[in-house]
Amino acid sequence: MNISEHHFNEYRKKISRRWFFKECGVGLGAVALGSLLNETLFATAAKPSLVNPLAPKQPPFKAKAKNVIYLFMAGAPSHLDLFDYKPELVKWNGKLPPSDLVKGYRAAFINPSSKLLGPKFKFAKHGQCGAELSELLPHLATVADDIAIVKSMHTDAFNHAPGQIFMNTGSVQFGRPSMGAWVTYGLGSESQDLPSYVVFSSGSKGTSGGASNWGCGFLPSLYQGVLFRSQGEPILYLSNPKGVDTEIQRDSLDTIRRLNEKRLDVVGDPEIATRINSFEMAYRMQTSAPELMDIAKEPKEILEMYGAEPGKSSFANNCLLARRLVERGVRFVQLFHEAWDQHGNLTKDLRKNCQDTDRPCAALVRDLKQRGLLKDTIVIWGGEFGRTPMVQGGDDGRDHHPNAFSMWMAGGGVKPGVSVGETDQFGFNAVRDKVHVHDLHATLLHLLGFDHTKLTYRFQGRDFRLTDVHGELVEKLLA
Repeated sequence: MNISEHHFNEYRKKISRRWFFKECGVGLGAVALGSLLNETLFATAAKPSLVNPLAPKQPPFKAKAKNVIYLFMAGAPSHLDLFDYKPELVKWNGKLPPSDLVKGYRAAFINPSSKLLGPKFKFAKHGQCGAELSELLPHLATVADDIAIVKSMHTDAFNHAPGQIFMNTGSVQFGRPSMGAWVTYGLGSESQDLPSYVVFSSGSKGTSGGASNWGCGFLPSLYQGVLFRSQGEPILYLSNPKGVDTEIQRDSLDTIRRLNEKRLDVVGDPEIATRINSFEMAYRMQTSAPELMDIAKEPKEILEMYGAEPGKSSFANNCLLARRLVERGVRFVQLFHEAWDQHGNLTKDLRKNCQDTDRPCAALVRDLKQRGLLKDTIVIWGGEFGRTPMVQGGDDGRDHHPNAFSMWMAGGGVKPGVSVGETDQFGFNAVRDKVHVHDLHATLLHLLGFDHTKLTYRFQGRDFRLTDVHGELVEKLLA
């Protein structure tokens, strides 16, 4: 190797991807931070040039709603036993399905040729709309005219973790932003003292998809959901330790803030702005969060309506807290209840699950409506997929099923008292007005004032969106 070749190789080593990001980080970071800035300043002692990336934003189009409460029934409820009554399935109970029905079908665990299982519970029509609901949902039946039921949902995934992540992020792969993150990215938050996106979890276990269900993916981390506990301190270590008073804490935070601002001036990393905002939010939450969590101050009739009990952890308490959160300007609230995976013991477990959730879900719709909040708040109920018409676990269970399932929505521009879509005679396939997960996401963003194809974030050289390259509006759901 001669001297000129040696010099060239040394130069080429320096002009590398790693060198580029190391040496050019200031410029790229400044561009990224600039994309987050708007007119509203940070709270206490904010630097004049440092603005709040979570300040409220106006959507590009007129919105029907400004808040979302998503009641996620993790584990996948059986649409056939709750919302989608099939008399033909009753007749075929215990018989093998028609061969053309299951041809080419792949189930998660069972043989597709397993015997059919009729609905385990009675159904009846309710409300002026005549919605047909299971006897397990007596409370939801009282608000039947306020909700829209989608009976033709279908999805791409048939196992829990990818199914949950797909329903929440629009992708079966980890690493994409959740819909709550997309919504707060697009709209910011009207709350200065609470996170913009709050998550609760109840049921027998945590979600299969884990924190990816409410993560921010490649969006800045301030848009991810914040997991609250429904009793005690909502976030661990929110209170000061012994010996630390408010004055000491404020002095410490101001010092840390000045150091962070100096570093922000040097590198321009938007995550430093997120850190500053998080510290200030945590400081304000020491006052706002305990007040939020104190549901004992609610009137007795409200507590009874939800079935909420102060001091206890329950889905009912979480529903009441969801209403309190949207009252305080929180943009997106998500309640996960992981208890619906009935491969066996279907009859007993479904009854228990509905006893835990039916009353508070109906109470939430009724309470939001009587307070004038339902017109601005979208309430969504559903899981990651449905359950098979074929039996599993002897004669009392159903397997995972992506081809058809049911969800319901209310408020925020959703047309009340309608049933959208239809499945075949066995509830196996969606056959009319089919609604894919991407369609649901597109419709949600439309109600919030966005064209789902234009709410994007550039990452790794392309513009990403919640609906990827898919999604159509479900016009029949729009009021």
